[in-house]
Amino acid sequence: MTMANIEVRQGDITGLAVDAVVNAANEGLAGGGGVDGAIHRAAGPRLLAACRALPEVRAGVRCPTGECRITPGFDLPARYVIHAVGPVWRGGERGEAELLAGCYRAAVRLAGEYGLRSLAFPAISCGVYGYPLEQAAQVARRALADSLAAATAVDIVYLVAFEGAVLKALEAAFCGD
Repeated sequence: MTMANIEVRQGDITGLAVDAVVNAANEGLAGGGGVDGAIHRAAGPRLLAACRALPEVRAGVRCPTGECRITPGFDLPARYVIHAVGPVWRGGERGEAELLAGCYRAAVRLAGEYGLRSLAFPAISCGVYGYPLEQAAQVARRALADSLAAATAVDIVYLVAFEGAVLKALEAAFCGD
């Protein structure tokens, strides 16, 4: 897969008919605000029940930062939700870039395991977690380039921006070459 198979678009990720939408989740997979809340609202209450059914790896944590878990999409047009827990931005010296890259790599790996051909990603960690947009977009570009090169199942990846500043950062990272 090449960067030509990655499309940047503005819109609502919850309306995309893809094999999986990636959710910018919290470690408890408990729903929240932003993209996480929108996905939970659109998927319906069965999504939260499915998240709660996933085992905790430690108290209150079903998915550690930098990892992903998968559930059905329920009332979404997407068949699955891949829950990715990105890092909270703390200045960039606490492994944030590697943890964020881990989210993208883990999501693509799960897509391969499930035979998924289309994925839609939000700008993970760029909302309330405070990751600077331009830096996050570059991390996403590198992580997706590496992981998609090895992924045989994935045909198309959508990077979905809900608002203009995110769109601009994603376009600069992915459409500038």
